[in-house]
Amino acid sequence: MNFDGLDPALAEYVPALHPALDPHLNPSLLQNVELDPEGVPLEGIPVPDSVHIMEGMYSELHTVVSEVGVPVSFSHFDLHEEMLWVGNHGGHATSFFGPALERYSSFQVHSSDDIRQIQSLENGVLFLTKNNLKYMSRGGLIIFDYLMDESEDMHSLLLTDPSTLLVGGLTSHVIEIDLNTVQETQKYTVEVPGVTIMRQSNRFFFCGHTSGKVSLRDLRTFAVEHEFDAYSGSLSDFDVHGNLLVTCGFSSRMNGLACDRFLKVYDLRMLRAITPLQVHIDPLFLKFIPTYTSRLAIISQTGQCQFCEPTGLANPADIFHVNTVGQLIMSFDVSASKQAIVFGDSEGCVHLWADSPEITFNAYSRETDFALPCIVDSLPHLDWNQDLMPLSLIPVPLTTESLLSDWPAANSVPAPRRAPPVDPEILRTMKKVGFIGYAPNPRTKLRNQIPYRLKELDNESDNFSQVPESPIGREEEPHIYMVAKKYRKVTIKYSKLGLEDFDFKHYNKTLFAGLEPHIPNAYCNCMIQVLYFLEPVRCLVQNHLCQKEFCLSCELGFLFHMLDLSRGDPCQGSNFLRAFRTIPEAAALGLILADSDEATGKVNLGRLIQSWNRFILTQLHQETQEQEGPQAYRGIGSRSSGIFQQLVVDVSRPAQSEEKIAGRPGDSPLLYSSPPAATGGQEIGLESIAAMQDVESNQMRKNPSIPLPPCAAHIHSFGSSGDSVIGQLFSCEVENCSMCRCGKETVRVSSTLLFTLSYPENNDKIKDYDFAQILKRSICLEQNTQAWCENCEKYQPTVQTRNIRCLPDVLVINCEVNSSKEAEFWKMQAEARLPVLLKYSFKKLMMKKGGLELPTSREISLGEWNELGGAEGGHSYTSVEELKNIWIPYSIKMKLSKNKELEVYNWDESAELSILDDQESTYVYDLMATVVHILDSRTGGSLVGHIKVGETYHQRKEGVTHQQWYLFNDFLIEPVDKCEAVQFDMSWKVPAILYYVRRNLHSKYNLIIKNPIEASVLLAEASLARKQRKCHATFIPLMLNEMPQAGDLVGLDAEFVTLNEEEAELRSDGTKSTIKPSQMSVARITCVRGQGPNEGVPFIDDYISTQEQVVDYLTQYSGIKPGDLDAKISSKHLTTLKSTYLKLRFLIDVGVKFVGHGLQKDFRVINIMVPRDQVIDTVYLFHMPRKRMISLRFLAWYFLDLKIQGETHDSIEDARTALQLYRKYMELSSGGLEPEEFRKVLKSLYEKGRKMDWKVPEPDGQSSPKSKDPFFAF
Repeated sequence: MNFDGLDPALAEYVPALHPALDPHLNPSLLQNVELDPEGVPLEGIPVPDSVHIMEGMYSELHTVVSEVGVPVSFSHFDLHEEMLWVGNHGGHATSFFGPALERYSSFQVHSSDDIRQIQSLENGVLFLTKNNLKYMSRGGLIIFDYLMDESEDMHSLLLTDPSTLLVGGLTSHVIEIDLNTVQETQKYTVEVPGVTIMRQSNRFFFCGHTSGKVSLRDLRTFAVEHEFDAYSGSLSDFDVHGNLLVTCGFSSRMNGLACDRFLKVYDLRMLRAITPLQVHIDPLFLKFIPTYTSRLAIISQTGQCQFCEPTGLANPADIFHVNTVGQLIMSFDVSASKQAIVFGDSEGCVHLWADSPEITFNAYSRETDFALPCIVDSLPHLDWNQDLMPLSLIPVPLTTESLLSDWPAANSVPAPRRAPPVDPEILRTMKKVGFIGYAPNPRTKLRNQIPYRLKELDNESDNFSQVPESPIGREEEPHIYMVAKKYRKVTIKYSKLGLEDFDFKHYNKTLFAGLEPHIPNAYCNCMIQVLYFLEPVRCLVQNHLCQKEFCLSCELGFLFHMLDLSRGDPCQGSNFLRAFRTIPEAAALGLILADSDEATGKVNLGRLIQSWNRFILTQLHQETQEQEGPQAYRGIGSRSSGIFQQLVVDVSRPAQSEEKIAGRPGDSPLLYSSPPAATGGQEIGLESIAAMQDVESNQMRKNPSIPLPPCAAHIHSFGSSGDSVIGQLFSCEVENCSMCRCGKETVRVSSTLLFTLSYPENNDKIKDYDFAQILKRSICLEQNTQAWCENCEKYQPTVQTRNIRCLPDVLVINCEVNSSKEAEFWKMQAEARLPVLLKYSFKKLMMKKGGLELPTSREISLGEWNELGGAEGGHSYTSVEELKNIWIPYSIKMKLSKNKELEVYNWDESAELSILDDQESTYVYDLMATVVHILDSRTGGSLVGHIKVGETYHQRKEGVTHQQWYLFNDFLIEPVDKCEAVQFDMSWKVPAILYYVRRNLHSKYNLIIKNPIEASVLLAEASLARKQRKCHATFIPLMLNEMPQAGDLVGLDAEFVTLNEEEAELRSDGTKSTIKPSQMSVARITCVRGQGPNEGVPFIDDYISTQEQVVDYLTQYSGIKPGDLDAKISSKHLTTLKSTYLKLRFLIDVGVKFVGHGLQKDFRVINIMVPRDQVIDTVYLFHMPRKRMISLRFLAWYFLDLKIQGETHDSIEDARTALQLYRKYMELSSGGLEPEEFRKVLKSLYEKGRKMDWKVPEPDGQSSPKSKDPFFAF
């Protein structure tokens, strides 16, 4: 609202509060007002019951005080409940219930700025101040608080749909905000000085400017379509109804602004002005009140109100006066029912006018929730002296939030109540038979009741380490709260709606995407996130595209693309894990788990993820290194990359050949150490592979004519690691030297992608080790083994040493904490490092406070640290708890001398290299990620990751530039302090993998992503089915001149088969609880043309070949029959999932709009993410809030008079029907029907559905309402 022409006295506004009330305030208004000592009103001011209201004409019904002396800035009738909202210049909001204006709630929205607009939504109310948008519940709780730039001066907001908001003001732009994510989605440029009033019709956005102009803008692009220059001075208000636009404002006269008594009226059909309307008051506000006629209500600043027709003549007899007692009118609004109008004045009073004594603000209002009365007095009395008094007599409210009694583990010590001792009389008379004792009941206690005398028991022995006499004391209750809540395994709770009503936002309030855990072998989710947040790896796999059907690099690129597009919604790696399960090497290494193994916790997940880490780095290296050839990716022989053929001996056991490469399991991407795989009752591990290679080596030595096996032929093939980005990032050239005691030396050169920590063997002598020392001895490993010496011609003790020739850009470390021995080593080192960290932090704090330096010989006590740190909190760690269990540094420095001697140091993360350091041979590595194994006996354990998310990711997602550590626990993502990433409490949090990244890494790599998917994927391709013929073709591929463009419509439908049945349990109350949903796989995907001469003709109709066992073809719903997906006997156009996936990805990247029914589930099973503005789902087009979803079959019968899905479903028929329904929706919604009329159509649809039980009649039954209902006649 523009107040340029208001009374200048308001500019000198000072709140007139009690006791010095404003003298202009009518004393009669304060008869029933109770004021507190500061003068704030506590009760409303009801008008006496004797007020007479004439039917059909507006008269004053009630007047209340919002806040004495503070002008009302905005008033608004709630659109969902019988409430009136009032905001004032002091930033305070008050709500009143019903026509009696009973005070409902009152709260402060902003500390100083005035409330400029109020908009009610279903779950709360939006308040706009100068540079702040706040969404609050009707009771005053903040739902979100959106802060804008301090230079913003916002005046108006417009709700374009239930989740999108436009905000404008005296700025050069209008902001579009998504209310679901509370993020700015668009910024539209407007001319200076900006927009102060916004309205909307079914054709245009209307923007009012302080310059006196009204611009008409396009609903989609916000581009200016037309402009009306209404007033020479300024615009004060305007309103739109039907085809009329009416404005009021100020004209420039005598170097000032004067209120213009001519209302400008414009015809929106011809986009020109018609005869202006002259009124007899100075108009400041106006609104249409369309009842029987399109009346206009015109309000002046002094309280005069005139009603007239916009195309008629104003009659002076129609002027009414609002009794403001000399105050100025500051706000005005009309209720949705048009039965009430409200005025707010400059003294804080609210005047309600109505056209009848019994009014409602809305035609259909929902019930308002009121505060429950206090029920403390009605609760029964609890006698705490009674041991058997049930505490359940006091009801506890149901809540999903943490209770106050749920203390963190750091503040509570689990102490289970001990079982009482057995009666000595029972022990004396007990007779044993085997291990069971029998004794007569001494009758000294009540039956089935054992009173606990806690004080007596506490005075007895308090040694809980003794085995109690009752098994109750042996339960694992003390361990329940050992694992912090955010680290516990998260599970999805399924309802009858599946995942639709599961609140993922409760677990992830960031814009980064989590990964769903219910898919088989999803234990690797945390490592997928680690690879995603390595920028060079993310760019590499998204630029990669090859011809192989099951390529992990391609699938990882598709998954990373979804993670890029997601705005906080979780993704699933089902296609990636599907390809992962088909690789035989992964199965041979024991990386593929059965569902039972993962659920019961029989597998050591820490060891498993380290093996997976070796496997994935090697696989990515080989797949990105291979040149794309003409081979068809559908061939079975091209699925694997031959990793298994390149396995070499694990020399941590005694080697038997001097040609074996020294090292420990995991030192090379060619070395694997895996848990036993349960395949046929045999354990396939590294030892069996080594034994086979020993036999082959001996055979080769005795008979050189025997050809080399494949593994020997490829043993050095990994040396050219620089050919791929993975090799450049992770590869390190290693020199392995074997020295026999006879003096014979053998040197081999290989490459490794990661290192495994090697711990000291002798732990008898407790010694403090720096992490840098252990890392150096693990890289430059030296060990004594038995190996074959050709010079001695027998096995001899051999000293094997390893050195590196270069430093990697990303240092990957497998921690190899697989036993209590290694865990104890980590624990001792962390305890030994605690005084060092205390001393370092104490020193920094002392220097910060007084410039003093601590003597190096002095030790720091915990009490001294707490006393000093608690006074100011300026040290680098906030508490001693954050210093515990830390051994690894945030940064390390590695230097490789000219003679290839390696030096490793713990490094301060804030320090830089000096000028004397050689930049080529000295690297500083910063910790980027830690993967930890969470030990939890209740859930079988889980894997989580701490990841330091870089600036580029925050810039893309949130538009800010900073770095932050996050915890990634499947779909739970939470910011954490950096100390949590390096704290390892070995009782439940065991380190598995560390990623250190070279500082300034990104400057070395090309981080540009070029979409590798081309239009050729849509052209005709051969079918995998041998029996498929052209005469059986069900689609016509796109021609080059038919290639889709942005905005084109494409009808889509998909059919599915079931791979695993749903797992559910039946509760005692008869309800079903879903434990694990059924695993679906896409079987058929159909796309039809949405425009052009061939509209409705399919251009994709692919049946998807699957190698996995199908348990249910769902023929009745999918139309898929056994044999349709088998390449040997199928007559359909059979192709691979990757081929069809690429077609859909191309269509999405081009920008087409998909039309279908229930597309959300289709895209979820296909495992592809489509932007919301590219999805038109007919299930939501014909849906009313809080009502059931309607089937495609019923909609087709009701609107199109089509009977589809007779015996089975056909995806071509379904896709065409969805397109026709969309055309019908466009006819109904934008072809002449107002929103209220379209709502009537939906109501009749739901009424018809309820009468027919949502079943389509048989062919000889009744016809659809298409030919009967007048709404369908165009």
